[in-house]
Amino acid sequence: MGAMYENKKEDFHCRNELHGSYPLAFGAHLHYHLELVYMVEGCTTCAVDTGEYTLQSGDVLLVFPNQVHRYDPSDRERYLLFIINPDMMPELSRSFSGASPTCPIVRGVGNDPYMQNLLMMLSRTEQMPADYRDAITKGYLLAFFGELLSRMSFKESNQNDSVTLRTIVSYCAQNYSRELTLATLEEELHLSKYYISHLFGSKIGTGFNDYINALRVSEACRYLRRSNKSITEISTLVGFGTLRTFNRAFFKQVGMSPSEYRKTAPRKSDTDRMSSEVLQHV
Repeated sequence: MGAMYENKKEDFHCRNELHGSYPLAFGAHLHYHLELVYMVEGCTTCAVDTGEYTLQSGDVLLVFPNQVHRYDPSDRERYLLFIINPDMMPELSRSFSGASPTCPIVRGVGNDPYMQNLLMMLSRTEQMPADYRDAITKGYLLAFFGELLSRMSFKESNQNDSVTLRTIVSYCAQNYSRELTLATLEEELHLSKYYISHLFGSKIGTGFNDYINALRVSEACRYLRRSNKSITEISTLVGFGTLRTFNRAFFKQVGMSPSEYRKTAPRKSDTDRMSSEVLQHV
């Protein structure tokens, strides 16, 4: 199975795992937001696009918008994970849109007290006064990324492909409950269905139909955990034509039936954690 597209709703989110409660293990996925990991202690293997890397203590990993990435299961680590909408930093928009890092890892950031302090302050933004939180967060982000980007080298990316992919996945995220085919996207977005198919294969690493099914199953998990709707009703709501098709697609990705998932999955309001559990099976 290929990568899953995540539709992030928050502009800024920090997952603080300094106590090592949850290992850094996520299946292949991509999104428009930047993803930054500061490894405080431990070591894990990660992949960004076609490259594999070792993320060690003191390192920072930076994933650019629409780069496919994953983290392989490892011993429990201590880390900070940030999900950041690049639109929060329009001053750096050129850096995030016109190129991608030659290597996504910056070594030894943990040895720099200035950089380490900025990361720790960013991890505590939820404790800041609400009236000034956004401005303070942006200030820390600009200070940190200004320094981090100066330590990285970049290669040109195909901006046309990147913008087109974002348009396609955004359309799919908004219309997954409808009947979606390559022909539908060709007509609605005025793009060749062969080009769309090529982008899914080369950038996301999966077929179009598998991608749509993954998107629908991810949303079905949310209904199963947050509502008392029947499985048949959920199947229709997320866009599956028949209950049999829904059950088959759900089992393929999650490894159990929808009814089993509803019984075993804790009912949480933490959308990001819920999505990550689904993505580990994608």
